Amino acid sequence: MVTNSQSQYYQQHKQSITAPELFWRHQAEQLNWYKTPNSIVQQQDANHYQWFTDGVLNTAYLALDYHIEQGRGEQTALIYDSPVTNTKQQFSYLQLRDDVARFAGVLKALGVSKGDRVVIYMPMIPQAAIAMLAVARLGAVHSVVFGGFSAHELALRIDDAKPKVVVSASCGIEISKLIAYKPLLDDAIVKAEHKPERCVIFQRPQLPAPMQNGRDLDWQLAMAKAAPAACEPVKATDPLYVLYTSGTTGKPKGVVRDNGGHAVALNYSMQAVYNAKAGDVFWAASDVGWVVGHSYIVYGPLIAGCTTILYEGKPVFTPDAGAFWRVCAEHKVNILFAAPTAFRAIRKEDPDAALQQYDLSALRSIFMAGERLDPATYHWVSDKLAKPVIDHWWQTETGWPIAANPAGIELMPAKPGSSTVPVPGFNIHILNDNGQAVKANEQGYIALQLPLPPGCLTTIWGNDERYVDGYLSTFPGYYASGDGGYIDEDGYLFVMGRTDDVINVAGHRLSTGEMEQIVSSHPAIAECCVIGINEPIKGQQPLALVLIKNGIDVDETILEAELVAMVRQEIGALACFKKAVIVKRLPKTRSGKILRKLLRQIADGSQYTVPSTIDDPASLPEIAQLMTDRGVISQT
Repeated sequence: MVTNSQSQYYQQHKQSITAPELFWRHQAEQLNWYKTPNSIVQQQDANHYQWFTDGVLNTAYLALDYHIEQGRGEQTALIYDSPVTNTKQQFSYLQLRDDVARFAGVLKALGVSKGDRVVIYMPMIPQAAIAMLAVARLGAVHSVVFGGFSAHELALRIDDAKPKVVVSASCGIEISKLIAYKPLLDDAIVKAEHKPERCVIFQRPQLPAPMQNGRDLDWQLAMAKAAPAACEPVKATDPLYVLYTSGTTGKPKGVVRDNGGHAVALNYSMQAVYNAKAGDVFWAASDVGWVVGHSYIVYGPLIAGCTTILYEGKPVFTPDAGAFWRVCAEHKVNILFAAPTAFRAIRKEDPDAALQQYDLSALRSIFMAGERLDPATYHWVSDKLAKPVIDHWWQTETGWPIAANPAGIELMPAKPGSSTVPVPGFNIHILNDNGQAVKANEQGYIALQLPLPPGCLTTIWGNDERYVDGYLSTFPGYYASGDGGYIDEDGYLFVMGRTDDVINVAGHRLSTGEMEQIVSSHPAIAECCVIGINEPIKGQQPLALVLIKNGIDVDETILEAELVAMVRQEIGALACFKKAVIVKRLPKTRSGKILRKLLRQIADGSQYTVPSTIDDPASLPEIAQLMTDRGVISQT
């Protein structure tokens, strides 16, 4: 690595790999434990490690009570901003702690205690965060299910987590419609083999829900007479939550996060990666149903003493493409974190950022993760906002960033397309099919050498065999990330996409991510997706699906020729890139990831199942018809 060996980053990362006990002992000492751990990391067997095994703490205490004890009780802890209901609300640390303690009292009165599971099925309202923190306060285990998931998917998660209580709301609110949650919950409980003992329902005035006698409890009525509950000390190794990864098929895959490693890692990441300090306003524009919502809407910012924003809206259409800038200006946001897809949506609707008539002087940096940040989007945001844009890469399974430009240690020169360098604690290797390290700039499988640092998944809920088989068996001694990429001569990591997005064209292994990078650089294109489709002679052939920026008229034939020429220039004729189809929208999960596997199935004329995580099912028949019209797939 060319990075200066005397730099702060290099020293921190080196110590975290060569002396992990010393490094993580120091990070653990930054938290207020009930019992400070003496044991830092213990190896259980070839695949399992535990962090801070003799430590005792409570995550909700660290997020709320501790800051009140430090004199920050009147500081704003949570800002709720809901353009879909025209509602704004602020909670001080004292107010939030009191609401959390009272709801913990509600759950305690229903019999919830240490180790019990509570499923939370709620929209982006303050009560979702309050419920999560209340469960943590009791030492119980929460499992947040994205609001609006189908009854079938919710039933699968209920059966897997076996909750004592389900917490929900009467409805969720989208841009132009209400989603009745209660009927979905009722149906899910009918479908599920496991029956929760009680349900707590927060009634929203937009669509109140009928209650089932003997099972359902009204949130507002219960809170009015609840006695506050104290924090329950738990072991560092006790589970804090189970989070089911999006896009699962069959039996859900519940990532288990422990209390101690999670708190230490998030506290460290808030400082080292995000350069966040107590009192900063931190906005992760995500949802509590996703890992970003867990780590950087609820737990991370509050453990760090920041003000966090919970936003019930969209990047566009609530009411316009200036929504993000309005929130940043109004609440004096210091750090903004969102997925690249959000900024691509803004760019599509407002390519000149004409709506950015807001005071963004408080905004210090913009972080992006959740999918690959293509250079075109990086440059657009960087140019329009004139703020540092920081790409970073992590997964539901790790819970916090694996690679980033570490703003809190030292900000390095950015390389568009790269998530910069490994975050201290993560030992990243690029391996070939045989598990051997490859040379600089050579693509391979991204693997993390064990032990994983604190805060990463400890197992899969109720199925440790699935954890070992799915993540640890491919390359013994490593966690297989499922992503492919390379590390350049300067030690910068380039994540090129899921390894199943590597296509084989006439024996050449080619990255669709690299092609997307080229295609998206065309000035007319707002967003694109490149997939590999079956081709009888070459095995596979790339196909680009592209969205055009608003206000730009293009001839599809001319555009296709220009894209073919660009890919040929950058990669060569061996890419066999010949087809580009203009689409109105791309099918995505609600967390913003393009459903590439589904697009491949459509293009290949295969049977496919519409996943529960899809945000816009209507995009599928449109794309299928466009592919048919362009001769990509046959009528059959």
